[in-house]
Formats: sequence, structure tokens, C-alpha cells
Amino acid sequence: VTVKSIQASNGTALVTLVANGEEHLITSDKVLVAVGVQPNTDGIGLEGAGITTDKGFISIGENMETNVSGVYAIGDVTGKMLLAHVATAQAVTAVEYIAGLNPAPIDYHLLPRAIYCEPQVASFGMTEAQARNHGIEIQIGRFPFSASGKAVALGHTEGIIKLVIDPEIGEILGAHMIGPEVTELLAELSMTKLLEGTTTELGWLVHPHPTISETLKEAALDSNGEAIHI
Repeated sequence: VTVKSIQASNGTALVTLVANGEEHLITSDKVLVAVGVQPNTDGIGLEGAGITTDKGFISIGENMETNVSGVYAIGDVTGKMLLAHVATAQAVTAVEYIAGLNPAPIDYHLLPRAIYCEPQVASFGMTEAQARNHGIEIQIGRFPFSASGKAVALGHTEGIIKLVIDPEIGEILGAHMIGPEVTELLAELSMTKLLEGTTTELGWLVHPHPTISETLKEAALDSNGEAIHI
């Protein structure tokens, strides 16, 4: 879906969208324009200190150390993933390295992405297009919230679970979710990938009923044509 135009009209916004080659007109009270971010690192002494930057972001190694020994950077200024929980993970890594604890490197492909809108949006790992661009033959597992008993009980049935899977080994390459409280589902999926679990195992796992987490089981089963509730 792309935005073709936005026009103000009598205190509202008329938004023209293009989806699958067809135009759709929607009316909204407000339009939030996210135009990206850029680093605000000019004039803080990086050049004088000899610290390397890339388009204004501070370049770091896997232990958050810059090219200048003893100088570390974490958070948005590194340009990795501009998220609070990523900054926290980077901080822990830096401090443990400084303390000589030899921390495990951060796998940025495994880190969760969460958007707290209504309905919520959550994801981690590869998109379908990214996986195909890497030459990976993929399988997709889907489950709509309209078929979730808990979502129906909550009165929030909008959205879907989508799993991007390597069919040879059942590995979850990525997950993309829109729906009620989907940010709470990221931990189970990322833990499954971290421990090299498969969609077969996720499908076997008994989830409590009724819960939103059941949608993960159903999406995993769907990737093999075994979903029960759709």
C-alpha cells in the first residue's frame, strides 16, 4: 500500500491510497507523517576525538567500542535500531565487555520491533521479500485474529499473524503481526528462533485457551497445512 496524495478538507484529511493497482480514498482526522530520523552529532567533538561516523551515526564494533580505544557508544546514536530495548541491550554489552565478562554479541536480526498503535504492530527478522532476495525458498504460515477465540472475546478481531519460514528445517526466519497485544508475542517467537526451535515444535506446544498466544501455534500449523481453526 502506498500513499498517493493527502488533501485537507473541512478539518479532515482525504488520503488517496494505492493497493494492488487500485486507488482507495479514506477520510481521517489526522495524518501522522513519519519522515525518518537523522543523527544530531554535529559539534559534539567526534571529529576532534578521531571517532569514525557513518552519515552522522557513530560507528561501533560488536562490543559497542568505537574506533578510539576506551570510547563506547550505545543507543540511537549508533544507527543500529532506534529502539529503547536495543539501547539497553547495547549498554549491558558495553558494560560487561568493559568489566571483562566477554558478553555474547547482539544478534540484531533477532531483536524485536514493536509499534504501540491500535491495533499493535510487531515483527522481528526477515520479511518475505528479504528472504527471497537472499535466495531462500520460503513457506508462509498465517492465522487471522478473526478466528481467535480470545480476540473475539476482547472485541478486537482485526489483524493477522504471518510467519516467514525456511521449509527445509522449519526455522522461523521472521514474524510480522498486526493485532491485539501482538507485542507480547514477540518473546515466544524470538526465543524459539534463539533456541533453534522449529514450526513443528511450536505447533506441537500446547498453548492455554483462550489466549492470544494460540495464534502462534495456529500460524505454525498453517505453514504445513495443519491449522485447526481455519
